[in-house]
Amino acid sequence: MELLTTGTNLLVVVLGFGVLILVHEAGHFLAAKWAGIRTEAFAIGMGPVVCSWRRGVGFCFGSTDAKVASRFGKEPSAMSDAELARHGLGETEYSLRWLPLGGFVKMLGQEDLNPAAVSSDARSYGNCPIGKRMIVVSAGVVMNLVLAVILFIVAFLAGVRVEAPLVGAVDPDGPAARAVVANAAEAGITEPGLQPGDRVLSIDGDEARSFADLRIAAAMGRAGVPLELRLERAGVPVPLEVSVEPAADARSGLLSIGVDAASGTTLTTEPELRRFVDLALARTGLDQAGVRPGMTLLSVDGRPVRAWQQVESAVQPDGAPLATVWGRLPEPDAPASSATDVVHATLSVRPDFLPQIQPEPMPEGIPEFEAGLIGLVPLTRIEEVGPESINDGILMPGDVVVRIGTLDAPSQVDFRRTLSEFKNGTVPLRVLRDGKEIEVEGKVNRNGQLNVLPGPDLEHAVIARPLEQVGTIPTIEHPRRVAVNSPVNGLGLLGRSTIESVDGQPVSDWPSFRQALLAATRSVGDDGTTVELMVRPPTSGAQAERVVVELGPEEVARLQRLGWSVPLDAFLFDPVEAVLTAEGNPLRAVAMGFQETHKLVLMTYLTIDRLVRGSVGVEQLRGPVGIVHLGTRIADRGFTYLLFFMAMISVNLAVLNFLPLPIVDGGLFLFLVYEKIKGRPPSIAFQNAATIAGLFLIGALFLVTFYNDVMRLVG
Repeated sequence: MELLTTGTNLLVVVLGFGVLILVHEAGHFLAAKWAGIRTEAFAIGMGPVVCSWRRGVGFCFGSTDAKVASRFGKEPSAMSDAELARHGLGETEYSLRWLPLGGFVKMLGQEDLNPAAVSSDARSYGNCPIGKRMIVVSAGVVMNLVLAVILFIVAFLAGVRVEAPLVGAVDPDGPAARAVVANAAEAGITEPGLQPGDRVLSIDGDEARSFADLRIAAAMGRAGVPLELRLERAGVPVPLEVSVEPAADARSGLLSIGVDAASGTTLTTEPELRRFVDLALARTGLDQAGVRPGMTLLSVDGRPVRAWQQVESAVQPDGAPLATVWGRLPEPDAPASSATDVVHATLSVRPDFLPQIQPEPMPEGIPEFEAGLIGLVPLTRIEEVGPESINDGILMPGDVVVRIGTLDAPSQVDFRRTLSEFKNGTVPLRVLRDGKEIEVEGKVNRNGQLNVLPGPDLEHAVIARPLEQVGTIPTIEHPRRVAVNSPVNGLGLLGRSTIESVDGQPVSDWPSFRQALLAATRSVGDDGTTVELMVRPPTSGAQAERVVVELGPEEVARLQRLGWSVPLDAFLFDPVEAVLTAEGNPLRAVAMGFQETHKLVLMTYLTIDRLVRGSVGVEQLRGPVGIVHLGTRIADRGFTYLLFFMAMISVNLAVLNFLPLPIVDGGLFLFLVYEKIKGRPPSIAFQNAATIAGLFLIGALFLVTFYNDVMRLVG
């Protein structure tokens, strides 16, 4: 059934592209007819002819030229207008061709790939006035823009669902977390940066209508130039004025401010996230209760929920399990009473740990912090090895990494940092599997990854290499990270040591270690305290040793603030959506259509500018394969969103076709401008050289985008 759905989507998207090409070429064709230029072919696609139609011949498979030649002794292109009329033949062959990569209109005396193909005929392209030729050349672009406006109008009349401009997760190491709030004093806040739940009202003075506006503004930003955001925050009396400077994101390769869209309560069915959803459902036991991807969390402890922040706020201070109700809604905004396949399930919450921030900035792509306590962090555990992973059969879910390369007892930061040194190679690993330590050779890809999902080993009270120093958390008063001694500094603790007790309370895993620390510091007050750990070193036969750890008042306060969280991460859920709609007002829909078209024209030119400047890499470009693949996924979101997507592609086609490059409309228009100024066209030699250069450039671009598309498809 999934294959059928994908095939249907593919057909819809390919037909949609056909319409865009048809409209573009129709612009050239109609303008050429208006200008009196003889048009010999109107083709959708490139390459050999699949089927064609010509007045006087009718429909046939292959080209009509052969039939005309066999009947009248010569092909239509060799006939004069009078001969065509005498034989009752149309001058234009309308054809569909094998390669759906474009289309063309063939006019007498004009061939993109052969500038020397001129004609002395009065109806030839070259003998048409320059002004009319300019209209003919630009008509395809104009038609694409007109089509985009129409598609946007239809989409806005129906309403398009988009990600709401709400902030979800905030990367604690990203620019958004340390952004400057200009009116912090007026707003009565002390914490810097953006926070989950913030609504973005405007970006550089322009209204933010979707989260994509924020994402695109960051990606199209310039180094050293901050975005000026206006935010609405619950409980804050005035809008916040925030400056945030985008920075390179190692995951996407684009500039970003380090925030995700706010999540709703429907488990995502996105293919690339499906394995993470399945893993989370299995880990929490929700799969046994019947919860599946695509289901919506309807209520928690009897209270209806619609946004992820509501789910998080339902967690109790004592960590009591949550009574959840799930179901399938017919529409995203449908009432809970309309849900089917309703499931009741108990969801245990997970204990929070403290972020142990690295004392110094990490290389790009390496996390700056990991969960732990008092300068101690757990070992790294392999959570999942997918069936398509390069390490399938080498590593196993549940493996605990006790050595990577020559580094013993690696934390998650150590693990990822060491992997980056073995790109496109293998790395020796020692892992704990089923109670035994074994040696394996892990395969590392070109990005310095194993294609596995690592996580903290919380099941064993074993520590990784202790952090002698940690970084401070930035604040408005102290925005820079400072390295300070951790509570375990100078105590000589070894990685792979086992915590056996805290102040006499037995410890068996990291949650019980956390609970024991909380109990030992609960009634301390503001003076700080010391706790006694019994720690067994990793050497064979070693006995547990007494270690006294001094905890200052700030560390005690941080421990006592620890709470609980939902064991289903926000990224596993579809984002909160808003509806872009003209609310049935045709005039407003027209205005919105023109605004969106204008914005996308500017954005496309801006993308080209950023490609030249290097802030957007060529690996971000998509070719025909990638756009069709993306389109098939967008088709799943509904017909109006597909219209919106096609309108966006239509704008892109218009802009790219009018770039001043040979063999595209913009290059031809530039030649006409030259001819108008100089009184003669550029020399044939120059046009040939420019055509070859244009073919080389477009061919190289096609190869790069095709490679990008294939790499995305194969992961």
